[in-house]
Amino acid sequence: MAKKTMVNWEAREYIERKKNTGWYVGFALVVVALIAIAILLQYWLFILVIVLAAVALLTYVLRPPRMLHYSLDDKGLTEGNNLYIYDDFKSFGILNEGNHYCIVLTPKKRFGTRVTVYFPETEGEQIVDIFGERLPMEEVHQDVIDKLVRWLRI
Repeated sequence: MAKKTMVNWEAREYIERKKNTGWYVGFALVVVALIAIAILLQYWLFILVIVLAAVALLTYVLRPPRMLHYSLDDKGLTEGNNLYIYDDFKSFGILNEGNHYCIVLTPKKRFGTRVTVYFPETEGEQIVDIFGERLPMEEVHQDVIDKLVRWLRI
């Protein structure tokens, strides 16, 4: 039986938050301060960890978000080549960050990660209706990590 696609859309994988020169200066100051503390305490391996973490974070921050293709069908949500089956999730909710909307899927598994999918406002009602037919809707909030990432503009 062929699967029936109900809705398709494209959206960025995450919200790109603008960073000014002050952000990069602050980042460099924090890295230098951590390295100075590590030198004073003679934690040589920690210096390597700080440098690797700084390079990884800068690589992530400087990379623009990819444009991903999404579709909803009878089986679940398809994100590029990944299929998220409805049965793997216990509920969904909607978050609004400024003028960006996203669906947050809460996994059934205890240590599963939430799936966050941004969508255009024009497709929102149809997307929410499709999820609402298959999963209960619950109020979702940003957790501590989400708030920290937003505050740091990462």
